[in-house]
Amino acid sequence: MKELSAIKGMNDLTPERSPVWQYVESVVTDVFGRYGYSEIRFPILEQTQLFARAVGEATDIVEKEMYTFEDKGGRSVTMRPEGTAGCVRACQENGLLHNQTQRLWYMGPMFRYEKPQKGRLRQFHQFGVEVFGIDTPDADAEILMLSARLWQELGIDQHVSLQINSLGSAESRAAYREALVAYLTAHKDELDGDSQRRLDKNPLRILDSKSEQTQSILASAPSLLDFLDEESKAHFEQLKAMLDAAGIAYEVNPRLVRGLDYYGKTVFEWVTESLGAQGTVCGGGRYDGLVEQLGGKPTCAVGFGLGIERLVLMLETLEMIPEGIECQVDAYLVAVGNVQAEAFAIAENLRSELPWLRLLVHCGGGSFKSQMKKADKSGADVALILGENEVAEGNIGVKFLRSDEAQASVGIAELADFLRSGTE
Repeated sequence: MKELSAIKGMNDLTPERSPVWQYVESVVTDVFGRYGYSEIRFPILEQTQLFARAVGEATDIVEKEMYTFEDKGGRSVTMRPEGTAGCVRACQENGLLHNQTQRLWYMGPMFRYEKPQKGRLRQFHQFGVEVFGIDTPDADAEILMLSARLWQELGIDQHVSLQINSLGSAESRAAYREALVAYLTAHKDELDGDSQRRLDKNPLRILDSKSEQTQSILASAPSLLDFLDEESKAHFEQLKAMLDAAGIAYEVNPRLVRGLDYYGKTVFEWVTESLGAQGTVCGGGRYDGLVEQLGGKPTCAVGFGLGIERLVLMLETLEMIPEGIECQVDAYLVAVGNVQAEAFAIAENLRSELPWLRLLVHCGGGSFKSQMKKADKSGADVALILGENEVAEGNIGVKFLRSDEAQASVGIAELADFLRSGTE
């Protein structure tokens, strides 16, 4: 029988790697909390029309990348390819949007069928931030300041840079689209295949083509910034002024459009040169029309998505993972002889007395030597040694595994105080 394996592009997270993820998750969720954002959770599986209407029928995500199938009731359902559409649906359905402001965050798996490569998987994980009900550029500025603080807390702020742009209003984008199509049509035969296909359906996506030939043609194309309406210009100028005042460096990239149809006005990406071709670490923007597009009342909104795999990969590449986070055990209780019941009683008492203590109790028997090898391999700072003699005398041995401190014999009743004093 053929051995079963994971689906290509859907990776396991093994115990030796999970501490890095836990570290990243703890830093990010801590920063979200410090900014007053609240967590929201919503399903992985949604109606297909949610993403078709929100993301855009002509986008690569909807056309080629979604995991879509019919359920047993004959309904077309899709595993979420991104988080914003599901968040909007959840907020609208639960009455969180009308005449309210919300600052929300979420995290979890997303799914896209594309060629797996470094930093890009078919099941990947994202943090998302969404702000609803604030139409002024201070909301845009706040989420950029929040993301900048994430890089500072993770120690990678010198390895990322911010690119921003404004897509303007729907009317200004339509005018720009007409001018861009007219220019590119004259050069259609010189464009790469994907760009030729996008010319009729989604011409703005040609702006971020990876083809050098297409980029050389775009060098002389009309600029989106020249077509901005006055309101969008003012919004963008105010945003830049706030970033300047906060000391956040940025580059205005007039070809930055993002890959989803719902964006308007502000769009941005945090990029790095540390990950090769997959250089975008975080991206987002404003999507004031999406709630109404999905059946709700007009509600302004802005947000971003942050890929956890790419962030972890970046920390590993830059060797920016703090020392010690891999250790999941503070103490390892070695139980030799017929003392397992007493060992568990001691362990449960310690967990009550010292809630911070990460304590692993040996199970499965074995010699003293084999148990001590496992204690050392666990990464614990101390081994607590309990045998039949120790039980009879009411003591327990404490052996320090990471220092030259002499082994101690401690009364079982005093063990919690002994371990507590050792951490002060």
